[in-house]
Amino acid sequence: MTTPVKLAIVYYSSTGTIAEIAKELHDAGVKAGAEVRLLRVAELAPQAAIDSNPAWAANQAATADIPEATTQDIEWADAVIFGTPTRFGNVSSQLKQFIDTLGGPWAQGKLTDKVYSGFVSTATAHAGHESTLLALYNSVHHFGGIIVSPGFTDPAKFTDGNPYGTSHADGQGTNPVDEVTRTAARIQAERVVKVAGKLKTAA
Repeated sequence: MTTPVKLAIVYYSSTGTIAEIAKELHDAGVKAGAEVRLLRVAELAPQAAIDSNPAWAANQAATADIPEATTQDIEWADAVIFGTPTRFGNVSSQLKQFIDTLGGPWAQGKLTDKVYSGFVSTATAHAGHESTLLALYNSVHHFGGIIVSPGFTDPAKFTDGNPYGTSHADGQGTNPVDEVTRTAARIQAERVVKVAGKLKTAA
């Protein structure tokens, strides 16, 4: 009997949008039969900056019990879904810093042949959804990983319209994560678990 897919959801979130999407991915992954670890990366911003933004401070407190990701979590996983808010159309420094710590396992070939996918949030509708995901996937190519994007593999994907990964424009906190985004996250998690399961069985 095949053992469950081991899925790591590794994210950075400042004001909570990415954290909420990460939880949706987590729940969908569990429902799809995977063993899931929900993990946040370390915060790099000074506490004074966090405290100056009520939403940022609230999210820090709300997610304090979520474990910080380690390189061992990535080695453990059959599949990894990375999440980040966009920063000038690119990956946040917090998530990138974590990815930059993976040089050891990368050099040992421990990141290869795993499934990887990504999700993002932006402030506005055209502020880096696709460019951030494409930038994130550059690292996966170096890992020798297998990118599993949601594509337009489900009719609901024509509603959110992003084949590269789940994304949400939060309107600087005025646009909460909605059912369109939640549906996109569920589709993505299910597809990641499905493809990772096939690869695991084949191996």
